[in-house]
Amino acid sequence: MGSEPRSRAQRRRDTEYRLAHDIDVWVATAAADGTPYLVPLSFEWDGKTLLISTPSDSPTGRNLAASGTVRLGVGHTRDVTMIDGEVEVLEIGELPQERGDRFAARTGFDPRVPGTPYRWFLIFPCRIQAWREENELPGRTLMRDGRWLV
Repeated sequence: MGSEPRSRAQRRRDTEYRLAHDIDVWVATAAADGTPYLVPLSFEWDGKTLLISTPSDSPTGRNLAASGTVRLGVGHTRDVTMIDGEVEVLEIGELPQERGDRFAARTGFDPRVPGTPYRWFLIFPCRIQAWREENELPGRTLMRDGRWLV
């Protein structure tokens, strides 16, 4: 066991910092038959929603469009933020240009460039949990039903 557990308020601050500064997130989805799929993708955070993009016909793209739900993992295994979210699917031209520009600047990737057909996936967090080690498991839920608890 490492350091003393952080307060929930500190965990929220750390989570918001990570969302504002990290670039990549693990995206976990499942097909209709239950086959799991896990892939790293870049993201952009606007303070309320995460934005990702992936090819429309990729397993992740198909799973996100079909289920409308996702689980994200941000950070390291000993300092993780888990996010369960609802997904809104947007065709590549439906996103406001400013948000797409922020995504491209932050991630170094612009899915709006012609080529492989991509979609945007806007993720609305419903539940957020954050913990470092076993001593932070109590109180790890920071958001429930889309509302911060701290």
